Amino acid sequence: MFSRKWWTVSALCAVLFFAALGFYVDHQDNASPSRTQSSKKSNDDRLFETSNITSKTNKVIDEPSALFNDPAISQAWGLKKSDAARAWSVSKGSKDIVVAVIDTGIDDKHEDLKANLWENPGEMGKDEKGRDKATNGIDDDKNGFVDDVHGWNFVSNNNKLDDNHGHGTHIAGIIGAEAGNGKGIIGISPQVSLMVLKYYDPKVPGTDNLKNTVAAIKYAVAKGAHIINYSGGGTEFSQEEHDAVAEAEKKGILFVAAAGNERSNSDKNHYYPADYKLKNIISVTAIDPKTEVLSSSNYGVETVDIAAPGQNILSCLPGNAYGYMTGTSQATAFVSGAAALVMASKENYYKAEEIKKYILATGDAQTQLASKTRTSRQLNLYKALTILDKGVTLSGVSVPESANIKIGEDPNDTPVGASTKEAAEISKFSRSLMNAVGGKTKPDKLGTEKLGTKQQDL
Repeated sequence: MFSRKWWTVSALCAVLFFAALGFYVDHQDNASPSRTQSSKKSNDDRLFETSNITSKTNKVIDEPSALFNDPAISQAWGLKKSDAARAWSVSKGSKDIVVAVIDTGIDDKHEDLKANLWENPGEMGKDEKGRDKATNGIDDDKNGFVDDVHGWNFVSNNNKLDDNHGHGTHIAGIIGAEAGNGKGIIGISPQVSLMVLKYYDPKVPGTDNLKNTVAAIKYAVAKGAHIINYSGGGTEFSQEEHDAVAEAEKKGILFVAAAGNERSNSDKNHYYPADYKLKNIISVTAIDPKTEVLSSSNYGVETVDIAAPGQNILSCLPGNAYGYMTGTSQATAFVSGAAALVMASKENYYKAEEIKKYILATGDAQTQLASKTRTSRQLNLYKALTILDKGVTLSGVSVPESANIKIGEDPNDTPVGASTKEAAEISKFSRSLMNAVGGKTKPDKLGTEKLGTKQQDL
């Protein structure tokens, strides 16, 4: 009897110990940059790439820079990694560039995003009765969607773009959060038009995510998007999805896709739509500050094109909030923002292959990426804007005389072509970025409230 009770007590203690250990590990993952990422099946074998919010805040410490006055700029290690400071001395993007964000929707009232929302010209202005076309309940442009001013909700089939997850708002912020407004962060392309296409909502179960994805791609093509950002996917080939992306290819629309978080070699285990053999697709994997591909991220020397920052990335969240997420979704948004910058600078509208060339050929070569990506490169925004001349092929990189720079130039150096005052500001800003992210990123220094549990997987 004593022996049985002893074993029962011992077993109970063991269970409690491992439960406590699991809680501790989970808490530690939330308190520091996590290298883990998970995806769960939604409907019709389409995975939505989940990202854990590791910290969240409604305000950020006021750390104005010499160039921009956005408080959280120095928290963004990814900007330093991709040489954003010098890139912005060349281009900050253009409202003429439309990036379709196929995701969970957006907080369309967010202080850092509302100024950069795409506006459907067919639903703006007054109708024949003097009513506001944006709210008159009429399909003014006769495209089959009523009052689709900033995009469309394909889950509920209406124009309500509210983000009940947070992922879509986070991705939109990385791509195109407004600059110089004294609010929060800066997007990779701070001047851009964000077309919001909602294909998933955790509060609406049983929806056909693949069908919604295809419909969203077709909408983006029909309404003139230049770039499509997509962070979902699955292991099953879809002919309908393939054909929708192929239509985008015919129009010269760039399709930037997440390589996925399956911890897998995509050369052997394909992940779609990133792995469709179409010339307008860029497949993106995620790296940490040490340029290591995240253990959770897919990779492949035949299927994954380039790597970009994806660990513990600070961006917007619903409710005028900000927080960190991790995954190839975040890396994909970096590349979409880069494409918007390049397209605006080169004025290569609807030339997806050209834009893809500029981005892939000018990334920084890294030995640790040699077995992970097709190019062995990480994203470099400044080089994508300045090194390649028009007409140069991927295998024949040349440096235009007007750029007058050397590959591998120190980001702290004064950018060529800037005035003395601008150069001093940009150089000071670049150094502040380096100093701010020189050590390990610590989200809790934002004045944030740590979340006790991970965001629920989808």
